[in-house]
Amino acid sequence: MSLWLWVLAACAAVYATKLLGYLVPEGWLRHPAVGRVSAMLTIGLLAALVAMNTFSADQTVVIDARLGALAAAAVALLLRAPFIVVVLVGAATAAGIRALG
Repeated sequence: MSLWLWVLAACAAVYATKLLGYLVPEGWLRHPAVGRVSAMLTIGLLAALVAMNTFSADQTVVIDARLGALAAAAVALLLRAPFIVVVLVGAATAAGIRALG
């Protein structure tokens, strides 16, 4: 199978899943457990995305400037800096670490 067939199959699967979501009874969605689970799934997916982008390169686990940038951004978040400041602190930290070698 070519790559484009896989892409089209994935698009069809995602679209079918979205359409199936409209068939879920509204009463199920009002249940408090559904809200808690969906909130936790969002946090878990975001954490997995950050971890994959921070620690992986070419199918291996690496420790490089991205880890320092993540740590600096986390400190900026703990200090309640605005989002743009958090991004700039992370980028500047990564640039500084890479410049140092």
